[in-house]
Amino acid sequence: MKETKKLQEIDLYKPIQTFFVRDGYEVYGEVKDCDMVAVKGEELVVIELKLTLSVDLLIQAAKRQRLTDKVYIAIPKPKYRLNSRRWADKCHLIRRLELGLIVVSSPGKRAKAEVILHPVVFDRRKSMGQSKRKREAVLKEINGRSADFNVGGSNRTKIMTAYKENCIQIAGYLRQFGPLSPKNLVQMGTGDKTSSILVKNYYGWFERIKRGTYIISDKGKEEIKEYPDLLNFYLKTNST
Repeated sequence: MKETKKLQEIDLYKPIQTFFVRDGYEVYGEVKDCDMVAVKGEELVVIELKLTLSVDLLIQAAKRQRLTDKVYIAIPKPKYRLNSRRWADKCHLIRRLELGLIVVSSPGKRAKAEVILHPVVFDRRKSMGQSKRKREAVLKEINGRSADFNVGGSNRTKIMTAYKENCIQIAGYLRQFGPLSPKNLVQMGTGDKTSSILVKNYYGWFERIKRGTYIISDKGKEEIKEYPDLLNFYLKTNST
């Protein structure tokens, strides 16, 4: 059985060399700690080669920016989809660092180098403008929370959202004060989403006993016990 040759960084060199030579550059390998350099007149390009996109590679490339503003990182073309969120996030980071990105497909005799990103100045204002809706969503979520009931970095625990807080608030009032209408609840401070929350009943915490009147379900009574601090907060707020 024929063994598959293990890919090495030197397998990336030739196709990238060919790419830059065709564009009129002189290319040299291993120059003063740089994996590759390409020169055209006074223009200096540095290319750092690695088999994976890593923090070490980004650090190495960032150091080369002391020599020139035209620094590329080069890696084998990933096997996962290049239109995936994972790839898009990595490309954003590379753009943010003002680096270029080259991928080499099928390293070997048919290897081909392709420039995915050129090193250009990152427009932070434009980037923030494109994320305006996400920024507004973050601020809206914060404004909908009464306090910080989450621990940053948690990924295996349930996250307390503004929506869930609102559901707990409504459930707490129904448990404390008995059957109430959406209008009564809104007057108590549950907000303009109260009717929608009761009708959708996402967590199964509410029961309609007659038109326009709701109570807390047995499921709701049991599950909101997990949030004593939040329940006490809302009950104290409503008692003042």
